[in-house]
Amino acid sequence: MYLNKVLLYGNLTRDPELKALPSGSQVANFGMATNRTFKDKNGQKQETTEFHNVVAFGRTAEVIAQYCKKGRPIYVEGRLQTRAWDDKETGKKNYRTEIIVDTFQFGADGGKAAGTGYAAGASHDEQPAPSEEGEIKYPDEEINPEDIPF
Repeated sequence: MYLNKVLLYGNLTRDPELKALPSGSQVANFGMATNRTFKDKNGQKQETTEFHNVVAFGRTAEVIAQYCKKGRPIYVEGRLQTRAWDDKETGKKNYRTEIIVDTFQFGADGGKAAGTGYAAGASHDEQPAPSEEGEIKYPDEEINPEDIPF
């Protein structure tokens, strides 16, 4: 069995760019940055940053484009995919390796969005819009277990 799995937790480096494919489905492209801290051979603390190209499709793309902005944390699970194309001007072969999103969760941004997530292909109910302070306002009513349809 082979495995192609990517798990990333980092910050968006740019706002997601939402586009429609000719088929009508949505695609969102965005960048992520992850950091790694380590000690070098002299014992000095060093930090490196890696930048990743990320692509989401369908409803996942729509939700990410709607709620995620540059600088916000996000957790992404997906797979690696490399695209190849020929440059029209030079004829040179170009490659781009991307992470294709399977599932994601909004990052813990001061506790405002922790624990919320979305899986590709899963049903999604509209989430309450964030207030001006960036905090989600939930209804005051209690949930009755008898009202749950399953």
